[in-house]
Amino acid sequence: MTKYELFETFTTVQPTWIDYNGHMNMGYYLVAFDEIATDRWFDQIGIGREHKETHNHSTFTLATNVDYLREVMEGDPLRITTHLLDWDHKRIHFIHTMYHAEDGYIAATNECLTLYVDMSTRRSTAFPQALQLRFADIHQNHSNNPTPERAGRVLGIRRS
Repeated sequence: MTKYELFETFTTVQPTWIDYNGHMNMGYYLVAFDEIATDRWFDQIGIGREHKETHNHSTFTLATNVDYLREVMEGDPLRITTHLLDWDHKRIHFIHTMYHAEDGYIAATNECLTLYVDMSTRRSTAFPQALQLRFADIHQNHSNNPTPERAGRVLGIRRS
């Protein structure tokens, strides 16, 4: 693959994801972001399950920030995009944006920082050169897109 557009994946709000308020439960946003978007994106860029099984290296999440912006309900179609914000020799910083796939509004965002880990030592390690070159390519392409507004947001109480 020579060109890396924003990664895009789709899912539907499952009945088991609905809470007693009748909308998607906050925990399932993270399930959708992690299992639907992150896992599939990592597979696409070469650091997913197959990479772990063949190289015994994986990624661990250091931090995640989820913003819940609008409700989604059972059966709603979702589109999730992934934008590589930054990377270095052993970390990846990215943000997912969840859209209602039909109405187009942003339902939530999920910003993540992950660390590359050698599973035999369970310590951080540098990405192989080939992966670093791939990340540079992806980052260059993604930097042509506007940085999502909520990226880099600091959690706290604003005082007037």
